[in-house]
Amino acid sequence: MRRSPVRRSLARRTSVRRSSLRCSPVCLALGVITLAAVACAPASESTGVRSSGDGASAAASCAKDALTLVTPGKLTIGTDKPAYEPWFKDDDPANGQGFESAVAYAIAQKMGFTKDEVVWTVVPFDSSFAPGPKKFDFDINQISITPEREKAVDFSQGYYTVKQGVVALGDSQFAGASGLADLKGAKIGVQAGTTALRAVQQVIEPGIEPSVYNQQIDAINALKNKQIDAIVVDLPTAFYVTAAQVEGSKIVGQFAAQSDAPEEFGLLFQKGNGLVGCVDEAIGELKASGELAEIESRWLTAAAGAPELS
Repeated sequence: MRRSPVRRSLARRTSVRRSSLRCSPVCLALGVITLAAVACAPASESTGVRSSGDGASAAASCAKDALTLVTPGKLTIGTDKPAYEPWFKDDDPANGQGFESAVAYAIAQKMGFTKDEVVWTVVPFDSSFAPGPKKFDFDINQISITPEREKAVDFSQGYYTVKQGVVALGDSQFAGASGLADLKGAKIGVQAGTTALRAVQQVIEPGIEPSVYNQQIDAINALKNKQIDAIVVDLPTAFYVTAAQVEGSKIVGQFAAQSDAPEEFGLLFQKGNGLVGCVDEAIGELKASGELAEIESRWLTAAAGAPELS
């Protein structure tokens, strides 16, 4: 049986001591106990460095000047263009208005960044979760956390739990649907790369293949022009579509995109980015203080008037 490093070290030290100074058996026993205690002590006791699970260490490692950023001293955030309401306001992520803009600046503030230290960059939705280097520190763009995407990128903890909404023209035969089965014959439009497409295919399972559009606005225009019967988007967007984008449209209802776990939006990072833990810490603080709930209440319309479709 191999001797442990502690015992080998003890043996070497004992040999040196014997050559210059004789020690009693009690002395030797105390030496063994002392060395064993040092070897088994937590890093915080033996080296003065706290373990990674310690709050003080997390605070130190998340200090602004210690972060590895795309641009030193700046927090670079990606999102798509156009930046739609209610997630952003006036197609301007930098104004701090709209749910995701407000969330991004709240996280930045928790991490020690002032508003003028936040830089926005345009990142198309479907390229944000493609593998490879990123030109942003994190991306915020209604991106659902999925196992498939997690193979190529990393996510923060969820900052919003979402359901899908079905929007149809008020005079459509599908406007009065009371359940998912009533949508089987509908021609449904969705944006490419979104979880809405998977939800349509796996939950609604229409008899007609859904129409897939590169941009959300293309699906909205197709609905306006009656080229499709309905669109599926996240519920807050559905409220905005009916209120400001498609006259005479209505929310048919809402449904969960998956049955095994709630669908959540997360901030997206390049794979292996060490910033994830610091952002998670900031989100956790926003949740605990109630600030995240306040931001949601201010910018996202409640689900009243959107019946559950089962």
